[in-house]
Amino acid sequence: MLSVFKFGGASIRDAQGVKNLANIVKAHSGNLVVVVSAMGKTTNALEQLLAKYIAGDEGVWDDLTSIKDRHLAAVYELFQPDTSNAITELDALFGKLEVYLSNQPREGYNFNYDQIVSYGELISTRIISSYLNAAGISNTWVDIRNVLLTDANFREGNVDFKRSEELSSKQFLFNGKSIYVTQGFIGGTADGHTTTLGREGSDYTAALLANLLDAQSVTIWKDVDGVLNADPRVFADAVKLDEVSFKEAIELAYCGAQIIHPKTIKPLQNKQIPLYVKSFAKPLAAGTKVYQTEERIGYPPIRIVKPNQVLISLTPRDFSFVIEDCLSRIFAVLYRNRVKANLVQSSAISFSICVDNEDHFLPGAIVELNKSFEVRYNKGLELLTVRHFTEEIVERMLVSKKVFLQQKTRSTLRAVYQS
Repeated sequence: MLSVFKFGGASIRDAQGVKNLANIVKAHSGNLVVVVSAMGKTTNALEQLLAKYIAGDEGVWDDLTSIKDRHLAAVYELFQPDTSNAITELDALFGKLEVYLSNQPREGYNFNYDQIVSYGELISTRIISSYLNAAGISNTWVDIRNVLLTDANFREGNVDFKRSEELSSKQFLFNGKSIYVTQGFIGGTADGHTTTLGREGSDYTAALLANLLDAQSVTIWKDVDGVLNADPRVFADAVKLDEVSFKEAIELAYCGAQIIHPKTIKPLQNKQIPLYVKSFAKPLAAGTKVYQTEERIGYPPIRIVKPNQVLISLTPRDFSFVIEDCLSRIFAVLYRNRVKANLVQSSAISFSICVDNEDHFLPGAIVELNKSFEVRYNKGLELLTVRHFTEEIVERMLVSKKVFLQQKTRSTLRAVYQS
């Protein structure tokens, strides 16, 4: 029986987290693919390093040293007394990154993002694979860039399923080997360039591998007890959901729930592979089961707050109706600039879109839209979604809020507001 485990950055943020991962893996029986994110806040740190690299800021080298030191601290704690092999592997990866940073940026921000930020996963998996072997948990490290083949749509690579299936069947053989350790979030092009699958894309990697390898289940190990009906950092009364249907999970992911990456469900639903979301601090607890079911599940109100939103309002300059031709042009501009609409609303002569405030995609879209429309926008907003709402919950959530836009269906309320 094959299972796929995915460990996020919070679960492996330090040496103790890596040791906890080892205990969870050791307790598992059967074949296993372990998908790992970058350690702690490494992705954020690499994004800051990238910004300095693009700007030609010499501070990039201080950032690189800081990132390396944090990983070395984990290595020294994990591999005492003999740290030599682990440090050699770490030096090799940081050496390659240093060479890349010594050259001038090329081919734009998105290309450089993928070549640089991907090192977070490469480094974390090298450390973890080496530690597992040192702890007597035999495993094989896999460079996922040689397995998940994507196009050259940097920062959001599209996976070639057919070719990736062929490559995965050759890489993950399980003949005498029962555990593989590999990276989440990243893939590779046919000509050898690194791509990423979208921010927080490690869940998607786990789902893809489960689909390609016909796994029995996927378990995502988190710093919460399972899928909750609200972010416990925002809502003290958040409770765990014991089970969630695939359909509900897709709705929650689309609305901005960070517990599951939006692309994760489809590869699992296609082969009816259940997903478990469990706490790495309580590995024996049941967690949440996400699966295909047509049975009605009674959900409490589920609250999702998506911060850092921009509400854009478009009006044709000649006050013509926002007809199908206008809508197709608007969405074509959004697609070209990789801007995803989180919520839309139209009237006879206006069209409003709520989107993420993304510095590298949104400005280009606004410039294009300005050519055909009068564009107005508000920044610093939040998008609230309440699934299975009650009027009492809605009233409590929106009290004292300046609401710009609100939509309500039978089961879902969404509102864009300023706190």
